[in-house]
Amino acid sequence: MSSLNQTTDFTAALLAQFQDFEQGLNGKSQSAWHQIRRQAIQNFQQLGIPSTKHEEWKYTNLSKVFKQDYTFNSQSNLQKSDIEPLMLTGFEANVLVVVNGRFRADLSEIISPSNQLIIKTLAEVYESDHTLIEQYFAKHLNLKNEAFTALNTAFADSGLFIQVPHNQVVSHPVMIYYLNDSRTQSVAVQPRNLFVFGRSSQATIIEKYDTLGDFAGLTNLVGEVFVYENAHINHYRLQNERENAYQINTTQVQQNRDSHYNNITISLQGGLIRNNLNISLAGENIESHMLGLYMLDGKSHVDNHTIADHQQPNSMSNELYKGILADNSSGVFNGKIFVRKDAQKTNAYQQNRNVLLSDSASVNTKPQLEIWADDVKCSHGATTGSLDETAMFYLRARGIPPKEARALLVHAFAYEILEKIHIEALRAYLDEVVLTRLNQ
Repeated sequence: MSSLNQTTDFTAALLAQFQDFEQGLNGKSQSAWHQIRRQAIQNFQQLGIPSTKHEEWKYTNLSKVFKQDYTFNSQSNLQKSDIEPLMLTGFEANVLVVVNGRFRADLSEIISPSNQLIIKTLAEVYESDHTLIEQYFAKHLNLKNEAFTALNTAFADSGLFIQVPHNQVVSHPVMIYYLNDSRTQSVAVQPRNLFVFGRSSQATIIEKYDTLGDFAGLTNLVGEVFVYENAHINHYRLQNERENAYQINTTQVQQNRDSHYNNITISLQGGLIRNNLNISLAGENIESHMLGLYMLDGKSHVDNHTIADHQQPNSMSNELYKGILADNSSGVFNGKIFVRKDAQKTNAYQQNRNVLLSDSASVNTKPQLEIWADDVKCSHGATTGSLDETAMFYLRARGIPPKEARALLVHAFAYEILEKIHIEALRAYLDEVVLTRLNQ
């Protein structure tokens, strides 16, 4: 079957599913929330699944993703014993488990007090205070041009809502496990997140993705993050999946004045991963840090698309993505910095550095700057090449065998990103994963 027919069948199945979803809403189908969903499914129907003819998908071919026969809205009977081997250890955390796109309270454990950390589903939020949904839901997403964002929005009902009230410090990180149960069939899921961090709040969010079973899994996740004045947020994402696990991950961040937001995305394996990270610096004196490491082998493909949109004066964004690619793996980096005309005295830095460990590995990189202000400090750049021959010679001259010398250089290259992770146990876990890969 051609890729065109496969995507057509996928789209038709989703449209039929939306009709069933809408019928199940009964009177709620007239709500303001559902009008957004209804418009979103219309947008998706008009846009269709993007192909390599779309400029933003030029280097990412989705055809292999849609060769699977997916089941939507699949139920799962996963138990704690099934997921314990996937849990990270060495630090205390609020544990949230999302299985096949739905929050499982029975598998989760929240240890922070409710005055520090509020955890609900979007459906629960709507029932208790629908104005919260109207205030935040889909406010800054690009539903007109992003097909997968529109698709996720169309089906958003029981997504994850996390709120940290004003002036609260969440002392334990929030650890979110996104699990796809594909033990009996291929599954397509669409988790939705809405995170609201109040004034002068502090929190750390960690996301980890896993697929259980031999069948394929497709995750289309959309997260909206609101960071209020003087809030300090660390947001870590760990992607270490299998060859038939596919992920499209869109995160839209809205920062207010004096806030700090740090995002670190670690992509180590997966059939195809697309990360869209869009940050709007909507106030003065904001700091945004966007860091990424993609370390790939086999036929893994990772595509990182980022936007730092400076809208007000005196803010700073710092971006560094590093790629290590072996075997037949491939990577994409497309980073955009916008500096609006009112955003004077902006500091914006962007770098993409790649190391190719085989002749068949490849990367396409496209850093971009669009500046409408005149009093700014901005820079961008990209490098792609093999390991430093001078450094290799230095190590070999001191009796270090070639394999170990190469591992040392690659590890040092990767550790510039890993060392920015503030949780020691998490950093050690990722360091061990990297070292294990290098020593194979």
